[in-house]
Amino acid sequence: MRNTTLLDINKFTPYTVGFDKIINQMSTYLDNQAAGSGYPPYNITQSDNSYTIEIALAGVSKNDIIIESEQGVLTVSYTPNVEKNEEENFETSWLYKGIALRGFSRKFTIADDIKIVGAEMDNGLLTISLERKIPETKKPKRILID
Repeated sequence: MRNTTLLDINKFTPYTVGFDKIINQMSTYLDNQAAGSGYPPYNITQSDNSYTIEIALAGVSKNDIIIESEQGVLTVSYTPNVEKNEEENFETSWLYKGIALRGFSRKFTIADDIKIVGAEMDNGLLTISLERKIPETKKPKRILID
């Protein structure tokens, strides 16, 4: 973690009331980005109140992927089956192996009003669908004048 990151965020705290949770989430997000390796590659798209995270996972079975959501952090992880890979490497004579089957843990910080709708795997591309669910209390209201 860069020391200036937390210091930069703390500059806002004297001027905000009730935003401490958001500021902590921003700090966690920056910490996760600093620790990230860039693997596996991913896309994030938005359409109105819907979001999609696409993660390229060539050679990974959907049964081996773990998707968890806890306290505003969506975690996608994979741990390769070492015994299976050792068997394949023993039985196969590789001329070139360019597809890495390495483990990873990718974290995404998500807002409180974002809900995970579902996930699917197709042709090596994991797609996680999310949707912004705006509570009635946060929706605009028209105030009638008496």
